[in-house]
Amino acid sequence: MQDRVIVITGASGGIGAAVARQAGAAGARVVLAARRRAELEAAAAESGGEALAVVTDVTVRSEVETLARAAIERFGHVDVWINNAGRGISRGVSELDDDDLDAMIRDNVKSALYGMQAILPHFRGRDAGQIVNVSSMLGRVPFAPARSAYCAAKHALNALTAGLRMELRATSPGVVVTLVSPGIVATDFGLNAIHGGVDSRSFANAQPVDEVAAVILGAIRDRAIDVYTQPGSAAMVRGYFDDIDAFEQNSSFAPRKR
Repeated sequence: MQDRVIVITGASGGIGAAVARQAGAAGARVVLAARRRAELEAAAAESGGEALAVVTDVTVRSEVETLARAAIERFGHVDVWINNAGRGISRGVSELDDDDLDAMIRDNVKSALYGMQAILPHFRGRDAGQIVNVSSMLGRVPFAPARSAYCAAKHALNALTAGLRMELRATSPGVVVTLVSPGIVATDFGLNAIHGGVDSRSFANAQPVDEVAAVILGAIRDRAIDVYTQPGSAAMVRGYFDDIDAFEQNSSFAPRKR
C-alpha cells in the first residue's frame, strides 16, 4: 500500500472514511471526496499527512472529472479509484415514484459510472490501475423489499462493473475492476435513506466499518475482482439462486401474512 495513490468517494464518513484512515496508515496517499466539507476535512486529517480533501458532488459528472484532475495534478498519477458513495431508500415497489427511482440510479449508478469514465483514460494510458465499486449484498440477493429501488440500482452497478471488466480484458489487461459486496454495516446509512429508515448500527449483525475497510484494502492488495465482506455471503447467494421461492419465504425481511 506504500505510496499508492487512492481516490475514495463518499469519504466524509462510514466505509469511505475508514478506508482512507487505514490506507493512510499503511502509507498510501489518499484523495477523499464527498459533499460535506467539514466532515471531509476531518476525515482527511486522520488519513495521513499527504491526504487531499476535494469537495465533490459525485452525482455531477463535471465535478467527478475535476476530482480526477485534482488527484493527478497533486500526485502525478492515480493507482486506485474507489466508487463508494451511495444512498438507500425505504419504500416498497408498489409505492415507488419517479423521483425515488431516479434518485437511486443517480446516487448509486451514475455516480459510479462518472468515476469509472473519469479515471479510465488515465488508467488506459498507463495500462495500470484498479477501479473498486462498492455495491451491496442487496445487489446479489434482493431480500429487503423496503430497499427495492436500492436493490435495483446495485444490480445495475454490478452489471456495469462486470461489463467494464470484460471490456478491458482485451484492451487494457493491466486495469483491474473490482466489485465489493458488504452486508449490513454499522454506519448511518439507514438513517440517511430516502423516506427515513432504521439506524443500521442497531442491527445485531451489523459489521464494524473497520472490518469492511480492511476487506477493501485486501482486495486492492490481491487485485481481487469480486469480494464479499462477511463470511457466508457467497453461500447465501448460491442458496438464493438454488431455490429462490424458499429463500424469499424464509427471509427475515419478508413481509408476513396477517
